[in-house]
Amino acid sequence: MSLSPEQVFRIAQLARIEITTAEMDVMRGHLNGILSMIDEMQAVDTRGVEPMAHAQELTQRLRADEVFEMNRRDDFQEIAPEVENGLYLVPKVIE
Repeated sequence: MSLSPEQVFRIAQLARIEITTAEMDVMRGHLNGILSMIDEMQAVDTRGVEPMAHAQELTQRLRADEVFEMNRRDDFQEIAPEVENGLYLVPKVIE
């Protein structure tokens, strides 16, 4: 598939890119190269190939979910300006 100059200008317009005629020729070459590579990739027979999320079979190393800090909620609420039922009260911002 080869793009026409009008199609390249339309793509540039949709991408909100202003290009000159000289830039259009370069852009057209790049876009046609990309499209030809896509055509080559689509020609590859992938029947029997399992889809995969990553090129290597890796697993994420996990660590134990342990709490390292003390619970200081009561200390913080003691110094808060206003607290009610364990919640911090703040001024209303949106009406």
